[in-house]
Amino acid sequence: MKDTISIIGGGLSGSLLAIYMAKRGFQVNLFERRPDMRSNKIYAGKSINLALSTRGLRALERIGLDKEILDDAIPMYGRMMHSADSELSYHAYGKEGQAINSVSRGRLNLKLIELASEYENITMYFNARCIDTDLETATATFEMEDGSHQTFKADRIMGTDGAFAATRGKLQITDRFNYSQSYLHVGYKELVIPAGEAGKFMMEKNALHIWPRREYMMIALPNPAGDFTCTLFMPFEGQNSFANLQTKEEVTKFFNEKFPDAVPMMPTLIEDFFTNPTSSLVTVRCYPWVRKDKLALLGDAAHAVVPFYGQGMNCSFEDCVEMDDCIEEFGTDWNKVFDEYQKRRKPNADAISELAIQNYYEMADKVADAHFLHKKHIEHELSDLYPEQYKSQYELTTFSISPYSYALQQGQKNDALLEKIIAEKAEDKIKDPAYMEGLWSMLK
Repeated sequence: MKDTISIIGGGLSGSLLAIYMAKRGFQVNLFERRPDMRSNKIYAGKSINLALSTRGLRALERIGLDKEILDDAIPMYGRMMHSADSELSYHAYGKEGQAINSVSRGRLNLKLIELASEYENITMYFNARCIDTDLETATATFEMEDGSHQTFKADRIMGTDGAFAATRGKLQITDRFNYSQSYLHVGYKELVIPAGEAGKFMMEKNALHIWPRREYMMIALPNPAGDFTCTLFMPFEGQNSFANLQTKEEVTKFFNEKFPDAVPMMPTLIEDFFTNPTSSLVTVRCYPWVRKDKLALLGDAAHAVVPFYGQGMNCSFEDCVEMDDCIEEFGTDWNKVFDEYQKRRKPNADAISELAIQNYYEMADKVADAHFLHKKHIEHELSDLYPEQYKSQYELTTFSISPYSYALQQGQKNDALLEKIIAEKAEDKIKDPAYMEGLWSMLK
């Protein structure tokens, strides 16, 4: 008889993991604290965007959902920078044809839930909030919609219930469990640029738009309906901060001064600003992610990251792929499966956490810096001239399945190489393979 697995958290990684486990023949109970998305379209209809790239697409391909999701996605081939003077500059993400894909979180989650419902060996429970877990018996207790408490026994639990995971709670009071959470000094608020007449996009459709302003910034991602979901990232306190924007007049003045080209496209700016919440950005690190053969954490429950590399979902999906691969490799030796899974994923989760924080400062500040842009120009040329020898950190992170830890290390080596070219004033020499031959050793 196949094992029973309780998956706690029916969001993106939880619903994907449920399908993976069901495909392997396990009996799956999937618990989600929110209502059923299939009948509660408020969640399915949210225009919160995610950037789906190579790692996430690989995960969806295993369940045959990649093409359907891409059909309704908008490819973003590069960054469109909006200066304080309303001048535009465009920088491609990678080689020609390489793009990250703007997708709706709600629609993707709904598609995963719908696919999960087709499996006879998946039972789904909604409005079920986990209030306790037993690490020794793989038992979990839930508060159900009617207020009653129900306890479910399984052979093992997989926790995919987010950055403030209930499944992690009991682990946090076990011996030698390491845990930290750290907040960025900036928070975020979602705003909107609606579609124009007849659903027309008011800005370049196939780009991620950035208004870099050093200590704060705004970004915008396109939606299929022609609108853009905007996100304002700002410090909570200080001169240019959420704390200093308390009245309609203050918000209007601030946006007119700092984002002059965006304001005419944002007719609901004031309403959105005061209606939508200001949220915080947390990084969660912990270890170990597993407890014997009874519990494993995946996704944000194990490693919440800030959103500035667009890899949160992709990384969580890659956790599911790694778990699936470990089962393929070690069968139902669950002690080995769980331990190998965490050893393979932990260094990469740490790396993408660091990369994501670095990328905030790159997006907010460095993309407006002449030296940084000069380096990016050289890097793009090197990638085109020597595609086998030179791969940018962004390409390794976003357009490959190379380990995140490798991308982090290689990015540091790349930067040293680029700085050497600039220091030697050798920008014109990079087309000469003989000159570059003396530099490739820096990347090894």
